[in-house]
Amino acid sequence: MIRPLVVAYVDANESPESGNRSPSLAELRERLSALSKEEAVELSLSIIAGLVEGIADLTGRVNELEKKSGTRPPPPWVKPNVAPKSQKAAQKQKRKRRGSAFSRKRLDPTDTIYYALGHCPDCDRALKCGWTHRLRQVIDLPQVKAMVTDHVVVGRHCGVCGKNWVPKIDLSGQVVGQHGLGVGLMSLIGHLRSVCRLPVRSIRSLLETLYGVKIAIGTLVAALDCIVRRGGETLRSMLNEVRGSPVKHADETGWREDGQNGYLWSFSTSTVRYMVYDRSRAAFVPEEVLGEDVKGTLVCDFYGAYNKAPCLKQRCWTHLLRDLHGLKEVHPENANVRDWANSVTDLYRCAVAYRDACLAAPDADAHSVLARRDKRREFESKLSWLAAPYLDLPKEVRPPQAVLAERCEKFAPELFVFVERLNVPSGNNAAERAIRPSVVARKISGGTRSAQGSKTRAALMSLYGTWQLREQNPWVECKAMLSSSKAIPNHS
Repeated sequence: MIRPLVVAYVDANESPESGNRSPSLAELRERLSALSKEEAVELSLSIIAGLVEGIADLTGRVNELEKKSGTRPPPPWVKPNVAPKSQKAAQKQKRKRRGSAFSRKRLDPTDTIYYALGHCPDCDRALKCGWTHRLRQVIDLPQVKAMVTDHVVVGRHCGVCGKNWVPKIDLSGQVVGQHGLGVGLMSLIGHLRSVCRLPVRSIRSLLETLYGVKIAIGTLVAALDCIVRRGGETLRSMLNEVRGSPVKHADETGWREDGQNGYLWSFSTSTVRYMVYDRSRAAFVPEEVLGEDVKGTLVCDFYGAYNKAPCLKQRCWTHLLRDLHGLKEVHPENANVRDWANSVTDLYRCAVAYRDACLAAPDADAHSVLARRDKRREFESKLSWLAAPYLDLPKEVRPPQAVLAERCEKFAPELFVFVERLNVPSGNNAAERAIRPSVVARKISGGTRSAQGSKTRAALMSLYGTWQLREQNPWVECKAMLSSSKAIPNHS
């Protein structure tokens, strides 16, 4: 379709010997140079018009063929293929500078072996002294068997008084109660279960493979329950620390117990992670955990169960910003939606900038609390002003941003607490990090099988999560807790 048009516009008196052949670029330049300026421009426009017409015709033919073959263009949500970067482009791209090296650190050696030649291989002269040419460190684990100790209690008879005497032994620092597992092995079982997230049967296989110890499944489960019972006082002190903390975070995630849906609640601070399982997602769970005399500020999302918590609340801006971004993606062509979402985001950035300025001030601690309170109320009024045009509208004319506008109006007094209280973050990222290990564990195991199993799992997550958060060795801390001679009642 294109070639005859081009030939016709180039020369109407084209010789028939050329047929339908399209002229080359050199031929077009030669013929245009022979024409005047006006004729050359007119001829060029004619050629362009012919090409446009040919392209339109080919596009129509392609669409017809696609309809016949049944192929359709990909939906708008399909991401296009990204061309791989060339090797030269990858080399030119600067590597992001790391804060510290991530290479394997050398460990303190338990043994050192020196390799040196005593005589010269050529002249057989004795060689002395020398220098360290290179060092190679090899890390390996010895194959050890479990240490099994028989504590034999021998009774003896006194021939004078005619009495039998049996010694009393105290193994409180080695075992817990009448258990047959030592505190070191019991701590290892808890570590493998909570930190490594291994199933009980995998723990049994690992202990048998590495240490030659065959332990029944019931014994492993009893060991985990024993750790929870001995940690009762520790768990209670963690709960009191959460209640009395000036800043605490709360979140919840799904958890299955015997195939039934339930919820794992997380209440955490900068040094504590406290987990509770309950089949309900109602408001009474955080009320019971936090208590009536709870102090400080609770950082949480917009879930209604936290509304009745008897303390000041800071709602998570990360959740709100994510919803604003999602709203813009759903309505990309709506300028009103985009401008409104950007206005709310800019207001948040202004609040963060003001807070950072207060923190950077030399007298940040002595900064006027009243001034920050007034600034907080100013941001709240601005957010309410942004939400006001989209409130209380009939369902037929409700704009897309009405839902988020109602949320902003409802929670405006709880969105800028971080401006007044500098120790309160604007997001609930700490709770997300605290509950993340339980989400991974749920994906691995699928949940628990009994109410006692759920209670034990939540308590183990609390203990080991807190030790890891404090950068303590969980195995050492658990062993010290089990070795304590203090009688610890069951945790309720």
